[in-house]
Amino acid sequence: MAKIEDILIGMKRNPKNVRFVDLCKVCEHYFGKPCNRGGSHRIYKTPWKGDPRINIQNHKGKAKAYQVQQVLLAIEKLEINNGTDK
Repeated sequence: MAKIEDILIGMKRNPKNVRFVDLCKVCEHYFGKPCNRGGSHRIYKTPWKGDPRINIQNHKGKAKAYQVQQVLLAIEKLEINNGTDK
């Protein structure tokens, strides 16, 4: 089982080759359980105003690259807001 840190490194290196289950693992670590579990999409709440959600989609077992990038940006924003630096 891959660690969150290892998955994040892989996401940053190659966002086009991220397994959907790994992206879900990262999202649950940072944002908690998804609001829904139905279908190919999962939606996670974020703690800030504006567009307070992360929406990811399963595409043949892989995550979509643009959604991986959105998750990485959300994690960065979350860490800045919480004052952590990983």
